[in-house]
Amino acid sequence: MSDSAPNGSAKRKLRYAMLGGGPGAFIGAVHRMAARMDGEIELVAGAFSSRPEASAAMGRELYLDPDRVYDSWEQLLDAEAERAENAASNPSAAPLDFVAIVTPNGLHYPMARRALERGFDVICDKPMTTSLADAEDLCRLVTDTGRMFVLTHNYTGYPMVRQARAMVRAGELGRVRKIVVEYPQGWLSTLLEASGNKQAVWRTDPAMAGPSSALGDIGTHCENLVHFVTGLEMAELFADLGSVVIGRDMEDDASLLIHYDGGARGILYASQISVGEENNLTLRVYGERAALTWRQEHPNQLHLLTSNGPAQVLTRASSYLSPEASDASRLPPGHPEGFIEGFANLYRDAATAFRTREQGLLPTVQDGARGMHFIETALRSSRERQWMDARYTPPGG
Repeated sequence: MSDSAPNGSAKRKLRYAMLGGGPGAFIGAVHRMAARMDGEIELVAGAFSSRPEASAAMGRELYLDPDRVYDSWEQLLDAEAERAENAASNPSAAPLDFVAIVTPNGLHYPMARRALERGFDVICDKPMTTSLADAEDLCRLVTDTGRMFVLTHNYTGYPMVRQARAMVRAGELGRVRKIVVEYPQGWLSTLLEASGNKQAVWRTDPAMAGPSSALGDIGTHCENLVHFVTGLEMAELFADLGSVVIGRDMEDDASLLIHYDGGARGILYASQISVGEENNLTLRVYGERAALTWRQEHPNQLHLLTSNGPAQVLTRASSYLSPEASDASRLPPGHPEGFIEGFANLYRDAATAFRTREQGLLPTVQDGARGMHFIETALRSSRERQWMDARYTPPGG
C-alpha cells in the first residue's frame, strides 16, 4: 500500500470498505462519521446488510458507486481483492487499503479472517471474536500475513484517557494499589428484546453476541481501559454474573473482584440493568501518592487527588497535558469533545499506522485476544463459583 499519488507528489486518501452498518445500525454510522472527520479516509465500497436490497439502499444513501456495493461480504472481499490484483494495469481501479467490520459479534471472526487472507488491513469493532480460540487464530494470522489489525476500543482515543495513561505510566501516582472500573447502563432493565428492538435482539442472542452479553458488550471496555491506562495484567479474578431480568437467558449484570500483577486490587462492575444510567463508564486508579478519576459522561476532565493538597481538575486541550493527550485534542479548551472525536482519533491514528506500519497507541489484535480470555475466564469463574487464574499472554503479545 502506498500513501502517495502515482507520481509521488502528494499523499492520497486511504480507501476502505465497510462490512455491516446498514439501515438502522448504530455503530456503523459512528464509524463512518469518525473516518470522515480528518479528511484522510474515504469510504468507497460496502456490504452493509445480509439483505441485498438493504445494502443497495445504504449504498445509494452514501452516494457510492453501485458497482462497489455488494450483496454479501464474501462477494465484496473477493471482488475487491481481484480489483487490487489488477490495479497495476488499471490505474483507475482505486483498490481498498482496509476494511472496517461493524457487524454483530458473531460475524467478526469469519470476516476478519477472510479479509486478512485476501490481503487487507482490518479495523474491527469489539469484542474481536466470540471465542478465545478464534481470537488466537487471528493473532497468528496477523503475524503470518503481515497485515495490520486495529480493534476499536474507542475510549482509548479520548484525550484525558491518554493523559491518565501518561501520568500512571510515568509513575506520578506511585505504585498502583487499587483500581475501580464500572460501566452501568439501564437500557436493558426491561425485556426490551421482546419488543423487537434491533440492538437489544442481537445483543441478547448468543448466536449473534457470543457467550456473554454484559461482559462482551461493555465489560470488555472496562478490561481494556484498565490495561490501556495502567499496563497491569490480571493475575486472578472472581466473577459473579447473572441474568436479572426475567425471561432473559444471557447475563445482564456482572461484578468482579480482580487481583493484578504487582499487588493492585480491583473491582469491575458492568451492568445493563442499572435503571436510569446511560453510559456512565468510570475509571478510578489509586496509587501510593495520588489518584485519578475519569468519567466517560464528562470526558474532558480528569480529576487528580492527593493526600496532602487540594483536588485538581485537569481539562482537555490545556498546555500542561502530555503530548499524547494534546495530540488527541481537536478544539481549544472549553469546547466539548467526546464520543465521535474519540472514534475519529482511532481512525486518524489508523491512517497513520497503515501508512507507516507502526501500531502506536492503537488497540491490537492481541488486545482482542486478551479481551476474549477475560470473558471466558469470568464466565468459568461465575459457573464454578471460585477464583480463577487470569494470567494470559496472547500469541505475538
